[in-house]
Amino acid sequence: MLTVKNPVLGIFCAIGCIVADGLRAQTSVQVKNVLDFSRNEVVSIPVSDLKSFLSKNKESDLRIKDQYGKSLPVQWIDYNGDGKNDELLFQAAIDPKKTNTYSIFTNEKTPVPESKLTTYSRLVPERADDYTWENDKIAFRVYGPKGQAEALAGVKGSTLSSGVDIWLKRTEKSVINEWYKGYLTDPMYYHKDTRGEGYDPYHVGDSRGTGGIGIWKDEKLQVSKNFISSKTIAEGPLRTVFELTYAPWSEFGVAEKKIVSLDLGSNFSKFESDFKAEKPVPNYTVGITLHKNEGKSELNDKNGYYLHWEKIDDAFVGEGIVIDPKIVQTSIAFKSETPDQSNLLVVTKPQQKLTYYAGFAWQKSGQITTKEDWEKILQKQAQIIANPLVVKVK
Repeated sequence: MLTVKNPVLGIFCAIGCIVADGLRAQTSVQVKNVLDFSRNEVVSIPVSDLKSFLSKNKESDLRIKDQYGKSLPVQWIDYNGDGKNDELLFQAAIDPKKTNTYSIFTNEKTPVPESKLTTYSRLVPERADDYTWENDKIAFRVYGPKGQAEALAGVKGSTLSSGVDIWLKRTEKSVINEWYKGYLTDPMYYHKDTRGEGYDPYHVGDSRGTGGIGIWKDEKLQVSKNFISSKTIAEGPLRTVFELTYAPWSEFGVAEKKIVSLDLGSNFSKFESDFKAEKPVPNYTVGITLHKNEGKSELNDKNGYYLHWEKIDDAFVGEGIVIDPKIVQTSIAFKSETPDQSNLLVVTKPQQKLTYYAGFAWQKSGQITTKEDWEKILQKQAQIIANPLVVKVK
């Protein structure tokens, strides 16, 4: 074992520039938090920033340590499916107004640490063809073409909707596989919280659920039907990513491809919709269902976050949308007597690509107690979007 007598050299070693016992340090990553609250987020490094390292080492040998010498889980993602990784992920916990330095080095002998928690997503043929995704805090699902066909044929329990369903979790473990397995013998399995893990009491119908989109015109929302195809891009310890395609919808002939991602530890899915329209559109609108108009809504166009707070069964749920305020035209809590047509609507300027975040927190998960707790999470998310972590590879 190497013994460092020079204190200056000791500090130099601590940040990963010199590593003993056959571990060859290659580079370091500085991650800066410019905000006044702590952040625990997934950091993305483009493979192009790792050219020097990868010219001499295998991706499989790469390891990352934090400033305390602890090895961290990592995840590689190939976004375009060409067999070559595009991005490296790791999770960084950074105090307010601080910069952490992480060391990247090779160690082919010691495996990458496994995460006790994970993200996960998949197409679910067990129940028509839902696409469902989750992390350690929340879970969502959307509905596919078989479900649409069954709904149009009048099959009981099927769903015709491009709204986004939410599953209320109060466990950090993955539940998708277990809940759908239970569904095979009991269709009400995940609609009852009998195991203390959570359940799905959330009604979507023809509403926007939490984060569905449409086009707002003449006080009516034009929306697509179910997705027509899906593709899993990544599912792993730090981020799950998938793609959904929708057939042309609305009077404007909008074809849509949507990339959805969810990071470990986050209450928000990231939605990136790419549109191709036959005619100019007046807007693209993101919504949250108001169900029977019994909850509370708060609209914040200035800071780009939108809150809904409602009681479902015996506990409260906070849903929200976070978006760049510069692209917002207006917002409204639209109430209707027609079932599923009451929605909080965020009307955005028409553009080819729309990016926004939608998420929620359940009182029984232990993350929040009051509406004010949920609003603070939304406020922070808005600041996080406006002030991403500053990452420098050296």
